[in-house]
Amino acid sequence: MTSILDKLIKSQTTLFQLIRYGFVGGVAFVADYGSLYAFTEWVGIQYLWSAAIAFIVGLTVNYVLSNRIVFTTHRFQSRWLEFTIFAVIGVIGLGLNELIMYCATDLIGLHYMLSKLISTALVFFWNFFARKLALFYKKSEV
Repeated sequence: MTSILDKLIKSQTTLFQLIRYGFVGGVAFVADYGSLYAFTEWVGIQYLWSAAIAFIVGLTVNYVLSNRIVFTTHRFQSRWLEFTIFAVIGVIGLGLNELIMYCATDLIGLHYMLSKLISTALVFFWNFFARKLALFYKKSEV
Protein backbone atom coordinates (compact mmCIF):
# COMPACT_ATOMS: atom_id res chain seq x y z
CA MET A 1 0.00 0.00 0.00
CA THR A 2 2.80 2.42 0.88
CA SER A 3 4.58 1.91 -2.45
CA ILE A 4 1.37 2.67 -4.39
CA LEU A 5 0.82 5.81 -2.33
CA ASP A 6 4.46 6.85 -2.80
CA LYS A 7 4.14 6.32 -6.54
CA LEU A 8 0.94 8.34 -6.69
CA ILE A 9 2.55 11.23 -4.82
CA LYS A 10 6.04 11.22 -6.35
CA SER A 11 5.96 9.53 -9.75
CA GLN A 12 6.46 11.75 -12.80
CA THR A 13 4.91 9.31 -15.26
CA THR A 14 2.09 10.76 -17.31
CA LEU A 15 -0.46 8.42 -15.73
CA PHE A 16 0.33 9.51 -12.18
CA GLN A 17 0.58 13.15 -13.23
CA LEU A 18 -2.87 12.82 -14.82
CA ILE A 19 -4.25 11.33 -11.60
CA ARG A 20 -2.77 14.18 -9.54
CA TYR A 21 -3.96 16.69 -12.14
CA GLY A 22 -7.42 15.19 -11.71
CA PHE A 23 -7.24 15.97 -7.99
CA VAL A 24 -5.91 19.49 -8.65
CA GLY A 25 -8.54 19.94 -11.35
CA GLY A 26 -11.20 18.88 -8.85
CA VAL A 27 -10.12 21.55 -6.39
CA ALA A 28 -9.90 24.15 -9.18
CA PHE A 29 -13.30 23.01 -10.45
CA VAL A 30 -14.86 23.60 -7.02
CA ALA A 31 -13.41 27.13 -7.05
CA ASP A 32 -14.59 27.67 -10.65
CA TYR A 33 -18.03 26.09 -10.27
CA GLY A 34 -18.70 27.73 -6.92
CA SER A 35 -17.65 31.11 -8.30
CA LEU A 36 -19.88 30.62 -11.36
CA TYR A 37 -22.87 29.96 -9.14
CA ALA A 38 -22.07 32.81 -6.75
CA PHE A 39 -21.47 35.39 -9.48
CA THR A 40 -24.58 34.35 -11.43
CA GLU A 41 -27.08 33.68 -8.66
CA TRP A 42 -25.95 35.98 -5.84
CA VAL A 43 -24.26 38.86 -7.69
CA GLY A 44 -26.59 38.73 -10.72
CA ILE A 45 -23.95 38.67 -13.46
CA GLN A 46 -25.00 37.08 -16.77
CA TYR A 47 -23.88 33.43 -16.87
CA LEU A 48 -21.30 33.76 -19.67
CA TRP A 49 -19.59 36.70 -17.93
CA SER A 50 -19.74 34.79 -14.65
CA ALA A 51 -18.24 31.77 -16.38
CA ALA A 52 -15.30 33.86 -17.62
CA ILE A 53 -14.60 35.33 -14.16
CA ALA A 54 -15.00 31.96 -12.50
CA PHE A 55 -12.68 30.36 -15.05
CA ILE A 56 -9.95 32.85 -14.07
CA VAL A 57 -10.43 31.93 -10.40
CA GLY A 58 -10.12 28.25 -11.30
CA LEU A 59 -7.10 28.92 -13.53
CA THR A 60 -5.21 30.60 -10.70
CA VAL A 61 -5.98 27.78 -8.26
CA ASN A 62 -4.96 25.25 -10.91
CA TYR A 63 -1.62 26.96 -11.62
CA VAL A 64 -0.59 27.18 -7.99
CA LEU A 65 -1.54 23.58 -7.21
CA SER A 66 -0.14 22.18 -10.47
CA ASN A 67 3.24 23.64 -9.64
CA ARG A 68 3.16 22.24 -6.11
CA ILE A 69 1.54 18.84 -6.67
CA VAL A 70 1.51 17.73 -10.32
CA PHE A 71 4.55 18.86 -12.27
CA THR A 72 8.06 19.14 -10.84
CA THR A 73 9.96 19.40 -14.12
CA HIS A 74 9.80 22.87 -15.63
CA ARG A 75 10.78 23.82 -19.15
CA PHE A 76 11.34 27.52 -18.41
CA GLN A 77 13.36 29.23 -15.68
CA SER A 78 11.07 32.25 -15.62
CA ARG A 79 7.89 31.70 -13.61
CA TRP A 80 6.33 34.75 -15.31
CA LEU A 81 6.89 33.22 -18.75
CA GLU A 82 5.62 29.89 -17.48
CA PHE A 83 2.48 31.48 -16.02
CA THR A 84 1.92 33.45 -19.22
CA ILE A 85 2.01 30.27 -21.33
CA PHE A 86 -0.10 28.48 -18.71
CA ALA A 87 -2.61 31.32 -18.93
CA VAL A 88 -2.63 31.35 -22.76
CA ILE A 89 -3.46 27.65 -22.72
CA GLY A 90 -6.11 28.49 -20.13
CA VAL A 91 -7.54 31.26 -22.32
CA ILE A 92 -7.86 28.77 -25.18
CA GLY A 93 -9.55 26.49 -22.66
CA LEU A 94 -11.79 29.40 -21.67
CA GLY A 95 -12.75 29.85 -25.31
CA LEU A 96 -13.59 26.17 -25.54
CA ASN A 97 -15.49 26.44 -22.23
CA GLU A 98 -17.55 29.40 -23.45
CA LEU A 99 -18.27 27.78 -26.83
CA ILE A 100 -19.35 24.49 -25.26
CA MET A 101 -21.48 26.26 -22.64
CA TYR A 102 -23.12 28.49 -25.25
CA CYS A 103 -23.89 25.56 -27.55
CA ALA A 104 -25.15 23.32 -24.77
CA THR A 105 -27.19 26.04 -23.03
CA ASP A 106 -28.48 28.33 -25.78
CA LEU A 107 -28.61 25.94 -28.72
CA ILE A 108 -29.43 22.61 -27.07
CA GLY A 109 -31.34 24.01 -24.09
CA LEU A 110 -29.45 22.45 -21.18
CA HIS A 111 -29.26 24.26 -17.83
CA TYR A 112 -26.05 26.31 -17.62
CA MET A 113 -24.78 24.30 -14.63
CA LEU A 114 -25.11 21.04 -16.60
CA SER A 115 -23.42 22.71 -19.57
CA LYS A 116 -20.54 23.61 -17.25
CA LEU A 117 -20.11 19.96 -16.22
CA ILE A 118 -19.88 18.87 -19.85
CA SER A 119 -17.48 21.68 -20.67
CA THR A 120 -15.28 20.92 -17.68
CA ALA A 121 -14.85 17.29 -18.70
CA LEU A 122 -13.76 18.21 -22.23
CA VAL A 123 -11.55 21.18 -21.35
CA PHE A 124 -9.80 19.13 -18.61
CA PHE A 125 -8.02 16.97 -21.20
CA TRP A 126 -7.08 19.95 -23.38
CA ASN A 127 -5.56 21.74 -20.39
CA PHE A 128 -3.60 18.77 -19.07
CA PHE A 129 -1.97 17.66 -22.30
CA ALA A 130 -1.33 21.17 -23.65
CA ARG A 131 0.29 22.23 -20.37
CA LYS A 132 2.29 19.05 -19.99
CA LEU A 133 3.69 19.30 -23.51
CA ALA A 134 4.28 23.06 -23.53
CA LEU A 135 5.55 23.57 -19.99
CA PHE A 136 6.24 20.53 -17.87
CA TYR A 137 8.10 17.74 -19.57
CA LYS A 138 11.47 16.07 -19.70
CA LYS A 139 12.88 15.77 -23.19
CA SER A 140 12.88 11.98 -22.76
CA GLU A 141 9.10 12.00 -22.15
CA VAL A 142 8.07 13.44 -25.49
